[in-house]
Amino acid sequence: MINTAESEKARVAMELFKQGYNCSQAVVGAWADEIGVDFETAVKFSAGFGGGMGRLREVCGSVSGAFMVLGMKYSTGRPDPQSKKAMYEKIQSFAARFKEENKFNSIICREMLGLNGSSKPIPAERTEEYYRKRPCPELIAMSAALLEEFM
Repeated sequence: MINTAESEKARVAMELFKQGYNCSQAVVGAWADEIGVDFETAVKFSAGFGGGMGRLREVCGSVSGAFMVLGMKYSTGRPDPQSKKAMYEKIQSFAARFKEENKFNSIICREMLGLNGSSKPIPAERTEEYYRKRPCPELIAMSAALLEEFM
């Protein structure tokens, strides 16, 4: 099991989330310095991936954020099949580890939030109850800390 309490990146990501950044922004923002991107740019390009991609409740925003970090670290940015293959393997390994580490065995936002497909995504006010009720802070911390194994 990953120990998020010992991870500085997990602490930073959770703090960013509590400041109002979405799940994807929190993870990418915590890792911005490591991928050579300034914080403002990092939170802008990751903004649309929160809430399971624009609050569609698809792939967890913290996982999408981790994929962005891994892409920035391992992609050559060129259409080279070998480098793409290596990066995709990192992404797939991260997804598998994330599933192993969380109690939901999923990377899908709505599954981890216990929502059905017909629920209209409605933003909730960020109160202490919100943070207690949702697994989001823990999942964000998990993604941010798990990236340490892959970087």
